[in-house]
Amino acid sequence: MDERLAAWLGEEDLDPLWRRVLKRPIEPAERETTDQRLRAGLSRSTLLRELVTSDEFEHVRRLDDAVAWAAAQRAEGARPRNLQASPGTDERPVEIPWCLARYAGEPRVLDVGYAFAERAYLAGLVGIGARELVGVDLVSAEVPGLRSVQADLRDLPFGNEEFDVAIAISTLEHVGRDNTQYGLGAEEGDTLDGALRELRRVSKRLLVTVPTGERELLPEQSVYTPAEWVERFTRAGFVVYEDELYELTDDGWRSVPELTRGLRYGARGPGASAVLCAELRPRTVGERVRLAVRDRRHRGDIRRVTG
Repeated sequence: MDERLAAWLGEEDLDPLWRRVLKRPIEPAERETTDQRLRAGLSRSTLLRELVTSDEFEHVRRLDDAVAWAAAQRAEGARPRNLQASPGTDERPVEIPWCLARYAGEPRVLDVGYAFAERAYLAGLVGIGARELVGVDLVSAEVPGLRSVQADLRDLPFGNEEFDVAIAISTLEHVGRDNTQYGLGAEEGDTLDGALRELRRVSKRLLVTVPTGERELLPEQSVYTPAEWVERFTRAGFVVYEDELYELTDDGWRSVPELTRGLRYGARGPGASAVLCAELRPRTVGERVRLAVRDRRHRGDIRRVTG
């Protein structure tokens, strides 16, 4: 087809189509297969229908919906709880909006573990409009609108309270574990406390999500009970300002007061079977006073779990 006619019809190269629909570049094997099918008579309309009815697009759509909903909640100054997501999904449609909705307009934001994050999340993160947005990871990645810093979470190259808020979505559980799936080396030893202490040092508050359930030290990640996670947070010098537990039930992701006993990672879906979402703040004298007088309803879930 003539290139000008193709452009007029919107039948551009396959890569822009993949980026528009699936928010990622087309893989070489996909390009070869799709080119062969197009030459054999596949129409662009049918190709588009296949993409938008794929499981991958459905995952992207759920995340886009979550990011858009979080932006609307943020504009209203809400701190939404009792989020829901469909059965058979991973935890991202719950934990991403939970955190992004709680961004309060601070100018300096740090994202932890951004390099392998979902593109829909990264778009939403850049879209919050922070004056300074920094991503830190053991590997570097190019994300427009975000300054990349390659560093170890246990030894951050930032000053004390350099960031107003830090966000760590499904990242802390990988600290000190076997990260070869991300092109990194295997590690030994429990170094999570050091990472948490560094985050307490460099940020004024931390929005965090972690997998939870039955205690499992898997090769690639650590899964702790809610009580153990809270103990780790407290030991690093944080107080739990707000928290909420989510479990993947037969009806999908739901907020729960406590977890089903014996719940194991991956037992109910493609990822975690439960997650803990929390806002952490450094433990200071002033913070203890504020927590003593504020409405404490947000802290109820963990107190019920930990007794």
